[in-house]
Amino acid sequence: MIPETFKALRAASMSGNSIRPIIRDVRLDSLPPNEVLIRVHYSSLNYKDALSATGNRGVTRNYPHTPGIDSVGTVVYSANPKVKKGDQVLVCGHDLGMNTPGGFGQYIQVPSEWVMPLPEGLGFRESMMLGTAGFTAALAIHKMELNGQNPSNGVVLVTGASGGLGSMAVNILSQTGYKVLAATGKTSETEYFKKLGASEIIDRSLVYDQSGKLLLRPRWAGAVETVGGNILSTVVRACQRHGNIAVCGNAMSHELNISVYPFILNGINLLGVDSATTPMELRKTIWNKLADDWRPSMLQMISHEISLNELPEKIDLILKGKIRGRVFVSME
Repeated sequence: MIPETFKALRAASMSGNSIRPIIRDVRLDSLPPNEVLIRVHYSSLNYKDALSATGNRGVTRNYPHTPGIDSVGTVVYSANPKVKKGDQVLVCGHDLGMNTPGGFGQYIQVPSEWVMPLPEGLGFRESMMLGTAGFTAALAIHKMELNGQNPSNGVVLVTGASGGLGSMAVNILSQTGYKVLAATGKTSETEYFKKLGASEIIDRSLVYDQSGKLLLRPRWAGAVETVGGNILSTVVRACQRHGNIAVCGNAMSHELNISVYPFILNGINLLGVDSATTPMELRKTIWNKLADDWRPSMLQMISHEISLNELPEKIDLILKGKIRGRVFVSME
């Protein structure tokens, strides 16, 4: 039986008009009238979710709102014959959790073209241990390899290596034969990075050049860059010829102050990675890789499970940079 109400984390106005996340009962008939109704079993916490949950209008325009860009669950109702009641499905990215009520609710109602079958070999929990972070890391590496990256080229740098995306990238790269250099502000957690497969761990200050030089001594053959700002500028200027930099985030800054010289003299390739709008066929390809040979070997160590009631506290911690690895959320 489908209930009239369900539990959800709602980003709503509090005293002083600030937006804060709170757990509330939500009416099912408040969901948008889309084709497919899904009972969500698990979601996961991403930096974008935390921004949405605390009133960032660049992510979410209107409040109150239910964040959560990731979800996995079971189809309850479908108006499209290609998606059937009882199907086990993923909905990640698109507009979910941004301006469409997302996976931090026990039910979502979405367009059928957003719905992807859960890949064979992945369970509900495992898919959300990966979530958008795992998908984005794999998509970044896939794009780099399409552009000629391979282990013989040399070491690959991962910035923001202690975060969910960074941790996944280190683990996937290392198990596919790459030598990985992990840059982090959490160098005290050396043992964690070694278990992920990092060959070397450095403090993020070493990828923050302030010399003003237009080009730097080459130090890596490519990078998965999750931070942005001057770190991204440094990463590009210190990349060896014809290297690939996959840009996945802007936790430090959205600005990039750099000359054209790394691109026209060293042939550096700057690859944008946008997981939300990835076409469905490519989306399926990447998820099938994650279900098979690109499945992170240390997934259980990278991820930990919380309840919906614990989510507001974790949102605060991820905004403060105090979350290591992945947090996934039981919606039961």
